[in-house]
Amino acid sequence: MHSLSQEIQGFSLTRLRKQVTHVTTVTGRRLLERRNAEGDEQVEQVEELDQGAGYGFVEDKSLDLQVGVVRPFLLLASQDAAHDIETLCKFKVSHVLNVAYGVSNLFPHQMVYKTLQILDLPDTDITSYMEECSTFIDQAKEQGGVVLVHCNAGVSRSSSIVIGYLMLREGLSFDDAFSQVKQARPSSCPNPGFYQQLQNYECKRPQNPF
Repeated sequence: MHSLSQEIQGFSLTRLRKQVTHVTTVTGRRLLERRNAEGDEQVEQVEELDQGAGYGFVEDKSLDLQVGVVRPFLLLASQDAAHDIETLCKFKVSHVLNVAYGVSNLFPHQMVYKTLQILDLPDTDITSYMEECSTFIDQAKEQGGVVLVHCNAGVSRSSSIVIGYLMLREGLSFDDAFSQVKQARPSSCPNPGFYQQLQNYECKRPQNPF
């Protein structure tokens, strides 16, 4: 029977199987890591990084042209829809309420625009913009037009404005307004600060808006 020390002395690195490990880095490079019999590590790149490859994620370059019809005169969407003339014509948009930051208005000779550069930050006072935005939406409605409300992604700022409009002008509760907006555009999701402000806004808004 051999002792442990004898086993160790008789052990040879050459008896080890060569190891090969496939590695994909966060920048998308694919590598082969090899360890030879002497224990030395060798790294070989087996696939070049594609131009435009993401850093640990796949970049989605598809346009978001989904338009949520909240009311026949009130639409909710992203900047992609607001910049696509075919989509605007399809939904008979006449007015555009742009509440994004740094997003231009592309069709000033064809649409009536109102721009409020609102930051999508939880501590931004979103309710302070409700009356001004609601007045613009009312103007579009009174003129027989259709207003598209958009921010960058059509998720937080614009959805909050539309929810606030339904609460302020139609007297809906926050839960009802949020549910209707969510049904029209499923991606709608006010940031946590806006969400809390809108819940509090329900307590402060006039009980009989008309």
